Amino acid sequence: MAAPNEINCKEMLRLIGMPDCPAIVDISIDPDFAEDPFLIPRSFCHPHSDLGGLIARLDGHACIAACQLGIKLSQGLKSRLRGRGVDAQYLAGDMYGWREMANAPRIPFAALPASNMWVTRHRPKIDRIACRWLIRRFVDGGAEFMFVSPDQVAGVAGRYNATPFDIPDVALTRHGDLCRFDAMLDLFDLRTDALNRLSQVIRAADTGSDDTPQAASLLAFSVGLSRINHDDHPQLDAAIPLYDALYRWALDGAHEIHASLLDPS
Repeated sequence: MAAPNEINCKEMLRLIGMPDCPAIVDISIDPDFAEDPFLIPRSFCHPHSDLGGLIARLDGHACIAACQLGIKLSQGLKSRLRGRGVDAQYLAGDMYGWREMANAPRIPFAALPASNMWVTRHRPKIDRIACRWLIRRFVDGGAEFMFVSPDQVAGVAGRYNATPFDIPDVALTRHGDLCRFDAMLDLFDLRTDALNRLSQVIRAADTGSDDTPQAASLLAFSVGLSRINHDDHPQLDAAIPLYDALYRWALDGAHEIHASLLDPS
């Protein structure tokens, strides 16, 4: 029988990438983390002893506490947080269970930028909006984005210690037939089946390829949102549910087809 307020690795895997995914707090002690410096997607490190700082950082959001073994640290912190009114659970499968589970992605800590600030060219339409969705859902739920003139991206990145993307001579840009979304999947080691399927749609819509049927719809919605919204940030906010729905389709809905396409025999 499951203990109160616990969640196992398979259950948490289904939550990651979803809009209602709780914050995931990695409270592994430094020596344990140094032996295996990877993070569960969307998680962040925080000392288990800093309860007040964590509550402030959560800002009322639910969370899942995770440590190396899922015993003392995570269960203790879960109880302390619930005592302060925070909707907290702990990961029963621990970090070892996550590492050994099939299709469970882990982000190399060394791949994460030092800052939560990102900057790119203004007027995003498809790929750059998809990148923002990926970062918010899988890398850093508190990431901030700036959209500036193309010739100012590098300068703004330097001034604000932000990570630039989709400009020449940076890691996160187009490489051959691959788009920026692909570059981020590779950088953060997020090549899951669902995200690969989603990347095919994004790449086809962004490059005008006609080999992925869903791409035409994504392009149409993206152009419409761009015409409706003259400010980049409202446009991004409006597009996020679209990518949430596309990800859910890629996760477990891609097999469904319209009834008119079914063989009547």
